[in-house]
Amino acid sequence: MWLHASCFLDFNIPVPTPFLLMLRPRSGWQQWVAREKYVLSPSVPAVEFTDMFGNLCQRLVAPTGYFSVRTSVDIETADASDTAPGAPFVEVQQLPDETLPFLHPSRYCESDRFTEMAASLVAGWAPGYDQCTAIVDYIRNSIRYTPGRGQDIISAAELNQLGRGVCRDMAHLGIACCRALAIPARMVVGYLEALEPMDLHAWFEAYVGNRWYTFDPTQVDLQGGRVAIAFGRDAADVAIYTQFGAPLELKSMHVNVEQLPGPPY
Repeated sequence: MWLHASCFLDFNIPVPTPFLLMLRPRSGWQQWVAREKYVLSPSVPAVEFTDMFGNLCQRLVAPTGYFSVRTSVDIETADASDTAPGAPFVEVQQLPDETLPFLHPSRYCESDRFTEMAASLVAGWAPGYDQCTAIVDYIRNSIRYTPGRGQDIISAAELNQLGRGVCRDMAHLGIACCRALAIPARMVVGYLEALEPMDLHAWFEAYVGNRWYTFDPTQVDLQGGRVAIAFGRDAADVAIYTQFGAPLELKSMHVNVEQLPGPPY
């Protein structure tokens, strides 16, 4: 399917402030960028680079006063994410080098604290994809999804104790449990068609059957087009914007995703 997705950010900047932005999706084997728009107002010099996870990042210094970022993309993506029940576990010694960073504990995914719990959750399930499904079932049935109430980032251990959280937090728990089983897992931030309420969304991917597969504890299935913007070990790696220095005010943020009737040309 073809989607038009956009994210508009409006800031009040008290002093000139360095920014790191991460708002440009890349074309890949599950998505193809056909047209893109990226407008900074007022216009300032920006430098783009690719980070260690392959994400497109932009560096700039925002001037004092009103500052806005307007991004939009027309992109082709699948109607639903691939599933593969029975896809096997890949032994660590057989994993591609690029998946290895996603095996370690990270700031918000304390996988070393979930070894016993993860093992109990997947008891009787076939190693690999089916174990990830068991983890998602646990999160979906045990954690209350509360969209719009996630200003403070919490870790997997904190979420498991609290019992409620946003998509980002639930992805952290899924990632931590997968890594505890030696399954590489990474966070994804992007757009999801027909998400309610509409916002940027977070889910996770696990590496089984020699490829990455999508898992989303917040949704009843994997239907709907998804657009990945950024990948990382956890939320600390995939912030759509990071400012350095004085606090600033995000005055508004507007996200929209709509299906297009066909290619945008």
